[in-house]
Amino acid sequence: MFICNVKLSKTKFFKGILGVMAIFCIALAGVGIFKIYSSNTDFETFGGDCMPSGEVAYLTDENYTNVLKEVHENLDTYVGQKICYTGYVYRVSDLENTQFILARDMELKNTNQTVIVGFLCNLQNASDFDTYSWVKITGTIEKGNYLGEIPCIGIEQIEKVDQPENCTVPEPNENFIQTSVIY
Repeated sequence: MFICNVKLSKTKFFKGILGVMAIFCIALAGVGIFKIYSSNTDFETFGGDCMPSGEVAYLTDENYTNVLKEVHENLDTYVGQKICYTGYVYRVSDLENTQFILARDMELKNTNQTVIVGFLCNLQNASDFDTYSWVKITGTIEKGNYLGEIPCIGIEQIEKVDQPENCTVPEPNENFIQTSVIY
């Protein structure tokens, strides 16, 4: 029979625990920093000078209204930026034949109501797309005019798509931080 007598010192024990915890925290910080710098390289983001020219920003359901609000408030920053997003064709009576609004329905907080929000779009063959048909566009933000200066998307590519499962987008996030690159 083998008997081992181990004597533990409280200070050595706690120093060991603290050392293991410090190594764990450093490892977590390293993983976090790696993820920050390695993510978003395909840019599901939106931006101005920080994004290389020719790169397309993809709008999602989650960032749609934040981006829409930001571009409306700071149009000069985003002129020339390419974007891609999906919405439905919406028309009002005073638009030109080459224009429509690529819209989404925004849910209003604490109500069962929605409002139509979207970007004005220019397309030579706009009449080829029925009102309320769903399309995916890629285009460039320009200055347009509809009851004043507003953002307008010059459509470069357009394709019909099926209506998505979730047709609504949330209201802009009050905690959204405006930068030259929008996430």
